[in-house]
Amino acid sequence: MNKNFKIRKATEPDAKAIAKVHVDSWRTTYANIVPDEYLTNLSYENREQLWIKNISNDVVFVAENNEGQIIGFSSGGKERSGKYLEFEGELYAIYLLKECQGQGIGRALVTAIVEEIKAMGLRSILVLVLKDNSFHRFYEALGGKKIDTVEIQIAGKKLDELAYGWEDIRNIC
Repeated sequence: MNKNFKIRKATEPDAKAIAKVHVDSWRTTYANIVPDEYLTNLSYENREQLWIKNISNDVVFVAENNEGQIIGFSSGGKERSGKYLEFEGELYAIYLLKECQGQGIGRALVTAIVEEIKAMGLRSILVLVLKDNSFHRFYEALGGKKIDTVEIQIAGKKLDELAYGWEDIRNIC
């Protein structure tokens, strides 16, 4: 397989490029799902500050193309809500530029987070994904089982979020 990307741990100087991928991915992935006004008002600067904080607190990986440009990222760690006691770890986020999807990069970013979660001594993981986001099938293809549906609000619009879980992260394929 021709691998035209590499995965590495993020460092603080990556925050600006991660923020750009984050905002651009939201605008393509969530168009016609999340209110347009919300997507239009997303700010690279605000997301950069968020990612500076996240890189120091969470496990964050980036995917780089052969030119060294960040084209995707993933983050994870311990399960945050406390609602899913049978799941110790969580994939907090994974985003990839639209033109880079379908090349195995998303799978590699998930694998990097799973390996870190294993190294933390955790054995299970979950992820939350908007139901209207067709990429929820990606988690099903990785062996995730739907464990819950949660209603959330983004910019006043009610949306359903699906929770997918893996009781044994050794089974993520």
